[in-house]
Amino acid sequence: MATTGPEIHYQCQRCTNCCRWPGLVKIGDAEITAISQFLGIDEFDFVQRYTRLRPYKDGLSLIEKENGECVFLDGRDCAIQPVKPIQCAGFPNDWNFPGWREVCEAIPVVR
Repeated sequence: MATTGPEIHYQCQRCTNCCRWPGLVKIGDAEITAISQFLGIDEFDFVQRYTRLRPYKDGLSLIEKENGECVFLDGRDCAIQPVKPIQCAGFPNDWNFPGWREVCEAIPVVR
């Protein structure tokens, strides 16, 4: 029987580099509800103000600032940290891309 080595989990250091990369941040109904409640605004208003239709019209994503960073990035803080989208919370452990270690300051921790 083969044994597996220790599992590595990357602990976010909140460097916010991932918040500054170009690309879509997909959001679903539950995230829209949570974020709009957190912000204290109506879901319709949240969708109109902070989202756009994804390129293949298969859902919504958050809009970005003119410089490409997340609309909810406030300096080095996430304005919606407690309710941030699943996609954001899952990086880099649930998903990542080639070369992510070159720009991400997450610390590997053995579990």
